[in-house]
Amino acid sequence: MTLANYVTLGRIALIPLIVALLYLRLNGLAVVCFLILSFSDAIDGYIARRFNQVSDLGKFLDPLADKVLVITVLIALVSLGKADAIAVMILTARELAVQGLRINAARYRNIIAASPIAKWKTAVQIVAIAMLMLRLPYAGLVLWLAVVLSLLSGGAYFWQSRISQQLRSS
Repeated sequence: MTLANYVTLGRIALIPLIVALLYLRLNGLAVVCFLILSFSDAIDGYIARRFNQVSDLGKFLDPLADKVLVITVLIALVSLGKADAIAVMILTARELAVQGLRINAARYRNIIAASPIAKWKTAVQIVAIAMLMLRLPYAGLVLWLAVVLSLLSGGAYFWQSRISQQLRSS
């Protein structure tokens, strides 16, 4: 286990804290913790690259930690009446489908890197979740913008995968 992997596992371990804070109605503190965990994604990546600790486990755990954080918090927000369930279902289905695509691609030693639109999707999701936690105006609209970006980036991943499969079979 590398230091970067411990940071990633720490992110996963702290997700229930955010949910607890939301249920305790400590929304400001929940937002701070959520943002710290969201941005700590960059920290474990930096550590892995800087100290030559890039590992297969890290390549698997890092995106998984991101998905678990976002999906768990969104489900909590739905249960608290702060997020639209349909939007969360679409986002969750996309995240699971893309993660499955990545796992399948990894079987063939193909790494599917995050596309620029997927990075925008992630940024908009983080903003939407923070806004929803704080019940800010237009939070629902920003969440739906994340849904649109999510569908566009998900479609691009599947299109890219289709082309890769065609090249392999020819």
